[in-house]
Amino acid sequence: MITENDLQSRVEITPINGSEIEINMGPHHPSTHGVIRFILFLDGEIVVRAVADVGYLHRSIEKIAENLPYPMFMPYTDRVDYVAAINCNLGYALAVESLAGLEVPERATWLRMIGAELNRINSHLIAVGALAMDVGATTPFVHAIREREYILDLLEILTGTRMNNNYVRFGGVCQDVPEDFFKKTEKFLDHFVLFLGEFNRLLTTNKIFLERLINVGILTGDQALGFSFSGPNLRASGVGHDLRRIDPYCFYSDMEFSVPVGSGVKGTTGDSFDRFIVRIDEMLESVKILRQIMSKIKEGPIQSKIPRKIVLPAGESYHRSEAPRGELGFHIVSDGKSNMPYRIKIRTGSFAAMTSLSELFKGMMVADVVAYFASLDVVAPEVDR
Repeated sequence: MITENDLQSRVEITPINGSEIEINMGPHHPSTHGVIRFILFLDGEIVVRAVADVGYLHRSIEKIAENLPYPMFMPYTDRVDYVAAINCNLGYALAVESLAGLEVPERATWLRMIGAELNRINSHLIAVGALAMDVGATTPFVHAIREREYILDLLEILTGTRMNNNYVRFGGVCQDVPEDFFKKTEKFLDHFVLFLGEFNRLLTTNKIFLERLINVGILTGDQALGFSFSGPNLRASGVGHDLRRIDPYCFYSDMEFSVPVGSGVKGTTGDSFDRFIVRIDEMLESVKILRQIMSKIKEGPIQSKIPRKIVLPAGESYHRSEAPRGELGFHIVSDGKSNMPYRIKIRTGSFAAMTSLSELFKGMMVADVVAYFASLDVVAPEVDR
C-alpha cells in the first residue's frame, strides 16, 4: 500500500521564496528515457531554473577498460549505447587499429558498415517513435517498434544476437553472412522506404504534434557548437557536420549520400521539429548507403591475422566516428608495455547534449521540457559511463 510518505519521497516539493517550487522529474520518469533526474524549479508551470542530475547508471566502464586486455573490453563497448551497439564496437576497433597499425579485409569493412547503418536506422526509429509518444501520440511508436523488429531479425542473422550486438573484432568481424542475407536486407529496404513515407505523413500532418515541437527548444548553429553538440542535434541547427563526409572512415568516402540539415521547414531552424525531420531524412540516406554497399561487396576474408597478445606502441590515439547520437570518440593512451590501456576516455553525443538542458529549460513550460528532451534522443548509458 502506497503511503503519503512514499509519495513524498518520490516527488519532493519544496517552497522556495514563497513562490517557486522544487520538483523532481525522474530518475524513473518515463520521459527521461532511462535513469536520469532533472531538478526543476517552477513558477507555476514555467521552469525558472533546472539542474540535470546524472550518474544513476554509472558503471565505471572506462576504469574497467584499464584493467582488461584490449580484446576483452570489446563486449563492454556495446553497452555504451545499447540501441547502436555495432557503432560502438566499430569506434573502439578503429581507435585500437589505428594505433596498432592493423589491417582490415575489404569484405569485413563492408560488413561493419552494414551493421553500423542498420543500427543507425534502428536507433532513429526509436528516437522518432519515442518523441511522438512523449508528446502524446502512442500509435506511431508501435509502428516504429514493428519496423525495428525487422531490423533486429537482420542483425540476428548478421551478428547472432538481436541486441548488444558484439560483432566487430580487431582486424575484422566475428562471422560472415549467409547467402540470402542481402536479399532479405534489400526486401526490407524496399518495404521500409514506403513505410517511412507513411510514418512521416502520419506525424507531419498532425496539428497537435506540430504545435508541440515547432519553435520549441530552438538552438542556433553557434549555440549548438557552443554546447559541443554533434550528430543529428547539430545538423538540425543548420551545421552540416557529418564525420562520414568530412573525416571519412571505412569506405564512406566512396559512398554517395546527402547530409540532411535543419532548415526551419515548419518553424525556426534548430527547433525540436527540425531534430525530428533530420532523423527521418537520415534514415533515407542510410537506405541509400546500404544499397550501395550491397552492390559493391565482394567475397573475401573477414578477418586479418592479429597478434595473440596486443601491446600497442607507446602513445595516444583518438578516433572519432559518426554514431546515431553524434560523435563517438575513443581516446586511448598506451604505455607501450602492457596489453591493457593506460587510459581510455569515451566521448559520446548524449553527454554533450545534456550540457544544454540547464540553459534551454529556462522559461519553458513543463510540457515543453518533455518535448525538447525527447527531441535530443539521449540514452542514459551514453551519459553515465
